[in-house]
Amino acid sequence: MSVCENLEPRQVFRFFEEICAIPHGSGNTKAISDYCAAFARERGLFVVQDAVHNIIITKPGTAGYENAEPVILQGHLDMVCEKEADCAVDFTKDGLELYVDGDFLKARGTTLGGDDGIAVAYALALLDSQTIAHPPLEVVLTVDEETGMEGANAIDVSMLKGRKLLNIDSDEEGIFLTGCAGGLRADCGIPVYRSQRAGDFYELRIYGLMGGHSGGEIHKERANAIALAGRVLKALEDEVGVGLKALHGGLMDNAIPREVSATLVAEAEQKEALKEAVAKWREILKKEYRTADPGLELALDECGSGTCLALDAGSMVKVLFFLRHMPWGVQHMSMEIPGLVETSLNPGIMKLEEDMLKVSFSVRSSVTSRKYEVTDRLTFLTEFLGGELTVHGDYPAWEYKADSALRDLMADCYRDLFGKEPQIQAIHAGLECGILSGKIPDLDCISFGPNNFDIHTPKERLSISSTERVWKLLVEFLKRAR
Repeated sequence: MSVCENLEPRQVFRFFEEICAIPHGSGNTKAISDYCAAFARERGLFVVQDAVHNIIITKPGTAGYENAEPVILQGHLDMVCEKEADCAVDFTKDGLELYVDGDFLKARGTTLGGDDGIAVAYALALLDSQTIAHPPLEVVLTVDEETGMEGANAIDVSMLKGRKLLNIDSDEEGIFLTGCAGGLRADCGIPVYRSQRAGDFYELRIYGLMGGHSGGEIHKERANAIALAGRVLKALEDEVGVGLKALHGGLMDNAIPREVSATLVAEAEQKEALKEAVAKWREILKKEYRTADPGLELALDECGSGTCLALDAGSMVKVLFFLRHMPWGVQHMSMEIPGLVETSLNPGIMKLEEDMLKVSFSVRSSVTSRKYEVTDRLTFLTEFLGGELTVHGDYPAWEYKADSALRDLMADCYRDLFGKEPQIQAIHAGLECGILSGKIPDLDCISFGPNNFDIHTPKERLSISSTERVWKLLVEFLKRAR
């Protein structure tokens, strides 16, 4: 028996489980793209699969809807691949291990990929159905949304006739998104040099953090392991005089990093002082984050002694200077929409290589000039230290549209089905609606989806009952979209 066999809506969860069996992390989407293309061909549907593996599938309207305006259903094929430290899943070749916990569908030890596998499952279920009434459907499934929206940037949508787009990439039921931040990925590289250093070796670990989505949860004051590493390492250098052999942390630029590991070198006589300093900083940080990130831990383990190539004095200063002075977190709040983050950035991946410190940031803002202002600050800091910054996946904000027939119809469906008002909001996270609006004239967009909590972390969990309610909403909308 499959894990999802008895979950409703059965057709949606059947396809979702099949998707989860296919590795589909960002940059590894050919297999899931081929799956979708084969699905369409088996059903005699028109399908286009482009060179980067984006998919467009079209289906004629059902009886009575043949001449209705097409509706575009849109989501992305890739998922964020985060896992617990002891999880053996290899995202490049293994599927996910699903299980049901009450009202939630989860993946054991890993992210679930409900962001955005549920959009793919909804779309396939609609394309597969022989009984659901609907206008002509144009399903657009993009790749590598999570790493800079490369698929949306590359896709040719000139064949699309629809001007109403349902983006199913939101994670709070009853909230209809009508605007989002623009963003980019900034990769900073700072050259470093090494010299021989003898002493005792220690592994310093920062772990147990909640992490989360670097857009949707950046305002929650959760600890960022990379930023904390800079703070702690600077303090240990000041108080004890440690050397640095290795340093790494974080897995995705758009996920708040949960763990960092550093290999330190210290003189034998500094052993007790180092342990005392780490213990002190553990208590300081646990107190500071006792509410926002209560699982935070700081640990020091002995791991031998000898001689190694550690950062030389000048490089140590450069690394610590960068980590202590880099901008991160919320930079500006919106003055137009109460409670909405306007500008932020997240250092999500850090790796100290033999000759280079590399740190990757996700930069977001609903104000284009401020997106570039923050990037300029990062560039100035990086170049000041002799390094270089490169930008990838620059995408525009999705601006709010005052008049939207699509939004009005969706709100009417929601009220009639559930007897309450939907919330109309903008979001700080990035959505592909901004890019697609720039490619399709007069496009009317809305983004929605079922409750999916703690996305971009191994705690991700998709509400089963919410998935069913949003399915009913989607079916009702298509019924009325004549």
